Amino acid sequence: MIREKRLYSVFYMFFVTAFFSSIVIGFARFTDEKVQANKQLAFEKAVLSVLPNLWAPDASNLELHQKFMEKVNLPGPHSGNAYTLKENGKLIAYALPIEGQGFWSPIKGIISIESDEKTIIGIAFYEQNETPGLGAQILTSDFRDQFKGKIISVIDKPMRIKPAGEILRKNEVHAVTGATQTSTRLEKIINDAVTKWQIEMGIRK
Repeated sequence: MIREKRLYSVFYMFFVTAFFSSIVIGFARFTDEKVQANKQLAFEKAVLSVLPNLWAPDASNLELHQKFMEKVNLPGPHSGNAYTLKENGKLIAYALPIEGQGFWSPIKGIISIESDEKTIIGIAFYEQNETPGLGAQILTSDFRDQFKGKIISVIDKPMRIKPAGEILRKNEVHAVTGATQTSTRLEKIINDAVTKWQIEMGIRK
C-alpha cells in the first residue's frame, strides 16, 4: 500500500510538471515568434524611412509591411548585398544594413545611398541600448540629419565622426556631445559596412 502511494505521488508530480512545462514552453514559443515579428517590422520601418518617398507616418504596420514587400528589392551580389529601390527598372537607391557593437550593446541600422554610389540619403537605427540622454541621441533627427547629402570617401575612411565644433569635410559629421564611446563605435560600424559594400561593388579595391 505504501509503495502504491509512493508510485502515485511520483506519477502525479511527473504529470503536473509535464503539464506546466508544456504551458511554459508553448508560451515561450509564442512570445519568441512575436518578438521576432516585431524586430522584423522595426527593420522594415527603418529601411522605408531612409529610402525616397516610401515612408508614411500615418500608415499602419500592415500597410508599411506591404509597402516594404512591394517596393524594396532583396539584397544580392549585384547590389553589394544591400537592399535596393527601383522605379520602372531604374535604380534609385541602396539601403545598406549596418550592425556592430556599441558602447553597451549592439547597434543596428540602415544607411541609404543614392544610385551614384556615394551620396548619403539618410540613416536610421532600429536597435540600440545606448545611454539615455547621451549615446541614445544617435536616434535624434539633429544627429541623423547631418548625414544627408554627405559624400562617402573611397580613399580614406568612408565616413568620419568628429568632435562637436570641428570644421567638417564632405564625409564628416559631428559626434554626439558627451558620448565619445558611442560615436567612436558607430563610426567603426558604419565604415566596416560601407567599406565591405564598396569592395563588393568594385568601388574600392
